[in-house]
Amino acid sequence: MSDRFLNTDKVDDLLDTLFLHEDVRVDLVSRLRGLVLAADPRICEEVKYGGILFSAGSPFCGIFSHPTHVMLEFSRGADLPDPDHLLEGDGKKRRYLKLTVPTDLRRKKVKEFVLLALAATVEGSRSRGRRDRTV
Repeated sequence: MSDRFLNTDKVDDLLDTLFLHEDVRVDLVSRLRGLVLAADPRICEEVKYGGILFSAGSPFCGIFSHPTHVMLEFSRGADLPDPDHLLEGDGKKRRYLKLTVPTDLRRKKVKEFVLLALAATVEGSRSRGRRDRTV
């Protein structure tokens, strides 16, 4: 079995728990999860910090369900281009998209941000690997 799916039971358990207590947010979490995993076969997922974290060499985003919305958080979101000012947050690194209805997936350009965050993470991993070999 691929490392990518080692945590599937934990992710399924989390989704089952959400389904028991929530409505629209379950659909949003499921759609977001599918969208992130479809971006690249190297993406792995795990349950951590009460949500689903995704990595491709290193963590790049996570899905977290809250009572009134779902957040798609980007580990290095402050570095992502955001000309439409869709990302929220003011920390040094993290930014997030707050989603409340399925139409937010398109309106807030979720797929584009996932691809940007993934590309930045993969490129960052390559750069770190080159530096490590030259030391």
